[in-house]
Amino acid sequence: MAAENNQENGADSGADLTITLRVSQTPAQVFTAINKVRDWWSGAIEGNTDRLGSEWTYRYQDIHYSKQKITELIPDCKIVWHVEESYLQFVENTNEWDGTDIIFEITNSDGQTELRFTHKGLTPSIACYDGCSPAWRFYIEDALQQLITTGLGSPNID
Repeated sequence: MAAENNQENGADSGADLTITLRVSQTPAQVFTAINKVRDWWSGAIEGNTDRLGSEWTYRYQDIHYSKQKITELIPDCKIVWHVEESYLQFVENTNEWDGTDIIFEITNSDGQTELRFTHKGLTPSIACYDGCSPAWRFYIEDALQQLITTGLGSPNID
């Protein structure tokens, strides 16, 4: 259960947030866990989170809202959520996530399954990076990893 934070060493202000996990579970188990968003995200989720072309929304109080469309869904290999709309209450440009892509790439690596998470467009040069990158680290490295490895997610609950 190794987690790696690959932010291009944080040096490049254009580097998208990338986090890599390695687990002993199969690519199918990782793929299935990612698609069970309600099991590893806190907040209200409406819509299907596991079908190509589906749109779904996430809302956490009045702090964060986003609407995603599933634009790629390749079993056991790749998932892409395109953020169509967003609202981040804690930054001046409240729709910084609009047009970004949340990408999950699953591969075999040295007898383990590697999950490479990238939020394309979430870079150190935008205001929400300092607040959003620790949140993503929690969701990927803690909540999702626990769901993958134990079958039980651990989203932070109010």
